[in-house]
Parts: sequence; structure tokens; C-alpha cells
Amino acid sequence: MSLLVVGSVALDTVQTPFGEVKEGLGGSATYFATAASFFTDVQLVAVIGEDFPEEHLTFLNQRGIDLAGLERNMGKTFRWKGEYGYQLNEAKTLQTDLNVFESFRPKLPVSYTKASYLFLGNIDPSLQLDVLRQVTTPKLVACDTMNFWIGGNRDGLVKTLAGVDILMINEGEARALSSEFNLVKAAKTILSLGPKTLIVKRGEYGALMFNGNKIFAVPAYPLESVFDPTGAGDSFAGGFMGVIAQNAGGEISDQTLRQAAIYGSVMASFCVEAFSLDRMRSLTQDDIKCRYIEFKDLTGYEYTA
Repeated sequence: MSLLVVGSVALDTVQTPFGEVKEGLGGSATYFATAASFFTDVQLVAVIGEDFPEEHLTFLNQRGIDLAGLERNMGKTFRWKGEYGYQLNEAKTLQTDLNVFESFRPKLPVSYTKASYLFLGNIDPSLQLDVLRQVTTPKLVACDTMNFWIGGNRDGLVKTLAGVDILMINEGEARALSSEFNLVKAAKTILSLGPKTLIVKRGEYGALMFNGNKIFAVPAYPLESVFDPTGAGDSFAGGFMGVIAQNAGGEISDQTLRQAAIYGSVMASFCVEAFSLDRMRSLTQDDIKCRYIEFKDLTGYEYTA
């Protein structure tokens, strides 16, 4: 069954202590769709400008991503410029040029309105809600947000969350949304707003998944070389939702969610191994399967009383 993502496609300029990339392929929807494409069919809704390089469209097409919902408008493509220090946990934004993304109003192709799985990327909650209303009978809806929307359009975000099954945000966003410092307390508050599952992304420390009264800790895969953490959270979300959609027809059990979370961490770990989406260009199904198996050794233990 199809997985629909709505979000940003951008050109990123990123500098880390280990190198830099100028106007590389980026954007939340791009990372999500690319990661998810290793597991299921993906439909992408976003906007680009006249200057968007054809080579990037070729890459997305080669990944089998459906681009019927990708608008090309007059003007320049959304651009972001940032840098990371040695800790690599948080980017310092140097410049943001929304360009055509500023006036983006997602309009789904008719075929997209029947999507079974929907991921609402980090855009204005009012736009997220509008997209949600355009999809007729989604089986599962997940979304992302950020502090800017939590502080600037909280009412709109709360309305959107009422129709969302899974929310994926980072620690700071969870605390801002809930007004609770403790993540367990924060999760209870957020789940009361509508989502059945909350995933708190914690960068190099992995993620915590709160599903009802159950908590699942997902580690980040320990890597020898990390070049660029941009898009890691979106790649996690893409891997997670890709696995959920791949298991279409089956029950979305707690075990399914846990497996999806591990695959999410697997995809995030590949993302940070190179700048932009370069690691995804050479990634194989065997690479993904091997690292998934390695997570078993990383996290498994025999319980003894």
C-alpha cells in the first residue's frame, strides 16, 4: 500500500568538522521519502523552484519515488545553510531562504487522496490539517513538528494532533509541547492530545517510543565515522513508516512498532555516514538487513532471575 509524505525539498549547504557540502539535496520530505523507498512505494508532495537541478530529480526517480505531487513553481528552491560543532547534536542555522516554500499550499493529486499511510512533515500545522482532510481513509497518520510551530501555532497543532496516530519529535520539542521536563510525564501529556504513540528522537542517544503504557528504548547505532547528521531524524521516520507500510494488511501491533523503530534507527545510521543523501545512493538491501541483524547483538541479552 502507498505511503504519502508531505514536506520540504531543499538545497542544503552544511559544514561540519569533517567537511562541507554546498547546495546538496536536502529537505525533510526528501530524506523521509528516500529512506522509506527501500521498504515501500512512496508518494511525495512538495514544491521546488525553477533552479532545482535535474540530477536530483533523476535520483528521486531512480529510487522509485512517485513525483506526481512535486510542484515546480516560478522562483528559487527552498535553501538552508547550517553548521555543526564536534558534538553534532544540534545544527546552528546560518541562513534560511524559504523562497517558493513560503507560499506552498499542498494540493494532492486525486490518486494520492487514497493513500493508506500518511506522514505529515514539518510544515505549518494548519497545512498539515488541510492535507489530512484531503486524504479520504488513511489507515495510519504520523507527523513531525518543531518548536516554531509549538510556540507560534499551538492551537493549530493541537487540532492536527487530534487526527494523528503517531507523533515524532525531539526532546526539546516534547518538553515545549507538554510543559513537562521529565520525558515520561511529557509523553503522558502529549498522548492525551490524541496520538496513540509518541516517538522522542534523542540524536546520538537513539529514541524513546511511548505506546500506551509501554516504553521502548531504541539505541543509535555506534559508528566510527559520522559526517553529517542532517536529515537523520527524517530518515528515521522514513524507515519507520516504510516498514509499517510494508506490513500493510497486518495488525500494527506493539511488536510491529518496535521492529519499525529499529529499522528507523538503521536508516538514520546510514544517513549520517555521508553528506546530504550520498550514502543512500550506494545503499543496498543487504546493507540494511545486515545492520538490522547487528542491532540484535547490540540490544539483546538473556534474562535471568
